[in-house]
Amino acid sequence: MPKGLILVVDDEAEIREGLELLLSSEGYRVTTAATAEEGLSYLEKQPFDLLLLDVSLPDRNGLDLLNDVHRRDPSLSVILITAYGSIDMARRAFKSGAQDYITKPWSNDELLAQVSLAVEGSRLREENVQLKRAFKQRYNFPNFIGKSENIISLLDLVSQVASSRSTVLITGESGTGKELIAKALHSASPRADKPFIPVNSGSIPVDLLESQLFGHVKGAFTSAIASKKGLFELADQGTIFFDEISTISPETQAKLLRVIQEREFMRLGGTETVKVDVRILAACNVELLRLVREGRFREDLYHRLNVIALQLPPLRDRREDIPLLLDHFLRRFSEENNRPIRQFAPSAMKLLMDYHWPGNVRELENVVERAVVLSTQALMDVELLPEPLRAQALVASGGPQWGDLLSRMPADREGNCSAGNGSPSLFQIMEDIERRVITDMLERTNWNQTEAAEKFLIPLSTLNQKIKRLGIDARRRGVARSAVADPVTRLAGE
Repeated sequence: MPKGLILVVDDEAEIREGLELLLSSEGYRVTTAATAEEGLSYLEKQPFDLLLLDVSLPDRNGLDLLNDVHRRDPSLSVILITAYGSIDMARRAFKSGAQDYITKPWSNDELLAQVSLAVEGSRLREENVQLKRAFKQRYNFPNFIGKSENIISLLDLVSQVASSRSTVLITGESGTGKELIAKALHSASPRADKPFIPVNSGSIPVDLLESQLFGHVKGAFTSAIASKKGLFELADQGTIFFDEISTISPETQAKLLRVIQEREFMRLGGTETVKVDVRILAACNVELLRLVREGRFREDLYHRLNVIALQLPPLRDRREDIPLLLDHFLRRFSEENNRPIRQFAPSAMKLLMDYHWPGNVRELENVVERAVVLSTQALMDVELLPEPLRAQALVASGGPQWGDLLSRMPADREGNCSAGNGSPSLFQIMEDIERRVITDMLERTNWNQTEAAEKFLIPLSTLNQKIKRLGIDARRRGVARSAVADPVTRLAGE
């Protein structure tokens, strides 16, 4: 099985032969063409993973040809070959949609590294297309990205329960895609052509929430100058999705329970009942059963909501999906920001794969958007990643014991340290780790802050701010004034 299928289009026979020999020896299957017309004929006959395209061809300009190529196959990776390496050429290449460009003469090692990244990127894009097509055919869920066992099992369950009218409780950490699952349930149900109304329970005051949900009659309160329908009436025959269901008040919980049981309610200030047929979906990122035990959530409502439970896996438990998600977000944000499609360098990719992603898919999405907006080169390296990811690499290289301690730290569903067990908070532990890592680097550089900042890949001003914030006293050479009584040591001893 070849590592990839590569088409080389260059009018110089020596270049074609040299590239064919080099790439074939690395396990790629190579086809060569001397003109743009010949290259297009090959592209029409079979798919390729990579096109190595000379900018100057006898019958056509390579940049113009690239536009036609991408109209036919948007997922094909392209590396331009040019005799002139310049910022202007790079800008023109990326604007035309090329992944990268190489200049004659080139380093074989650098060329092979570029080819490997481009082929992998092309295959990821194709895999994403195939997965989306398969999800649409099998589940009618075209917006899902993933091939992990966790995701496939979840979607099988979603597909199974979508057609019912039963209430569904969707649980999982913040950023795992609970609303996406709710929309999938609605779109695959017989109610798909009816309204889907999301309600962010935690961001609406109690009085306003009840008015929005159930509506009100004229004169129900001071500003009620006219009667108004609520969201339940507007969602009749459709679906209402309650996000952060744990935050609604006891009074609203009681009224919501009545809607589920009786399928009716009264508007605020009204005396007549309103009948509705609405499917209720709810989500939360805390353990509702714990709130029931604490008397903060009605037990009868909990059981009414928890007829079917869907648990979303955190991103750290589906790491094989990270490359697919990265490719999806890279293409999306490149298009939205009118930027050429970039790729992460291997060093950055390793950090992205190893990171624990406390913010899950939402955090990964933000990381990719930031990198795309700030990038100026085809390969996005470590310096474009946020500080927590870069700090992770420094922690790992400076002492794996920090990662071990964090992995053993007791946590609740929200990622916080368990309350009441004497453990320090996650914020305190991370701050203490940051303090110790910075102090250790300062010791290594003989307290040369400029050198330390360079090794951390951050501006000197940023390092100075951290030193002040963390109470690292340079005059005492490594003795840090910690506001926490050595939380990592305490944790290790537990």
